[in-house]
Amino acid sequence: MGTIQHLFSREAIEKIQKLAKAVDITMFCTNLGNKPFNTCPMSTQGVDDDGTIWFFSTKGSDHNQDITKDPDCQLIYSTKAGGNDYLSIFGKAEIVFDRAKAEELWTEMVKVWFPEGVDDPNLTMIRFTPSEGYYWDTKHGKLVSLAKMAASIVSGTTMDDSVEGKLKV
Repeated sequence: MGTIQHLFSREAIEKIQKLAKAVDITMFCTNLGNKPFNTCPMSTQGVDDDGTIWFFSTKGSDHNQDITKDPDCQLIYSTKAGGNDYLSIFGKAEIVFDRAKAEELWTEMVKVWFPEGVDDPNLTMIRFTPSEGYYWDTKHGKLVSLAKMAASIVSGTTMDDSVEGKLKV
């Protein structure tokens, strides 16, 4: 096991920003009180300085309906190929529409789902406010981590230099 480093307040927010910005897609989990809970892939549009995470969503979608019934949600991030970092965050989500924020976060890729742009009548936003979570952050990419695992097996010693810990915002 690597180093355990729990992070609070500003440090927790900075870790969330770093890991959430490094990964485009998160698994957005809703309806957590029921089994099975609902999960869908969502593209993170932005992370504010206070840790708020933003998504575009479709009015009437299942996850919007779930959030309206119960705002407790979980986001699960896993870095892209070449990385080896993970983030699981719990918090509350809210369906909103903030035109200035929509314009700030808008990209041409979003137009695939909302062809009328920020004026699309089906466009809503999800504002996710994190409260706590857990992270696993390796110092090296996947190849170095795999090489260290192999060396550990051969040598019988642990060469895990990862950092993990709880997050409390």
